[in-house]
Amino acid sequence: MSFRKALSGIALCALAPAAAWADDGKLVEGGYEITFAGFSGFRIDFTARFDGASYDVESHAFKNGMLKAVTMNYEGRNRAWGGFSPQGARPVGGSLSLVVGSTPRTWLAQYGAGGTLRETHSPKWEPTPKDAIPEDKKVGSLDPLTAVLVAGMKGDAACDAPAPSNDGLRRVDIMLRKLRMETPAQAGLPEAKGDVLVCELYSKRVAGQFFDAPEEAESQRDAPMILWLAHFDNTPFRYPAKLEAKTGFGTIRGKLLSFTQRPLTQEEKVAMRR
Repeated sequence: MSFRKALSGIALCALAPAAAWADDGKLVEGGYEITFAGFSGFRIDFTARFDGASYDVESHAFKNGMLKAVTMNYEGRNRAWGGFSPQGARPVGGSLSLVVGSTPRTWLAQYGAGGTLRETHSPKWEPTPKDAIPEDKKVGSLDPLTAVLVAGMKGDAACDAPAPSNDGLRRVDIMLRKLRMETPAQAGLPEAKGDVLVCELYSKRVAGQFFDAPEEAESQRDAPMILWLAHFDNTPFRYPAKLEAKTGFGTIRGKLLSFTQRPLTQEEKVAMRR
């Protein structure tokens, strides 16, 4: 697996926690650190607000340390909002704000009945036919943060189905498969509550703009990443806790560094997107 592809997968899969049903407002904050060969290189922070049956989650992904010094600049912000019920998530919208190198772009997705998608690009996106995402491939797809939330809301079934991810330029399926359950001690996550779900993960191209040639055979596909999903509160939802990815340059590891929660203030409830 290439270093760039591993970072892309980490950004998709460790962007945010799963939601928590909370009749009373609740705010959850946390952060992930991604290391390569023992050096810190990538950080993902999140803030999740839950009030009744509504969620509003924001994530901030950025490079730091050695990785920032020797590779192209990257900073991404993703926001997702909607509702949930015992049957799962009900996404309403998601927004992306990305800076790659010195080039910024934003993308707004609004979700309708039957998985329909209404989107707004800035700057305007006019792809060639080869790079365009067909309308039928957009149906049911979700911004990366919402895709993670929908999976996490499935609890123990988080790895039972693909996560259809769309960043406005690329449509991919995040393929998840359950490997096993581990105790917190086996997983190296003593703070976890109950068994830890371990899954393998890889991305599958669907349509859009990609900057390298597609793999020609199944045997050439990247080795899957390994993802640990754990409970850290008293809800049925699982949060990404650890990730490991083999690359041609060494092993990339990701880990949840912090996890806190508190009641929402009235001002925070009012500021939520719903």
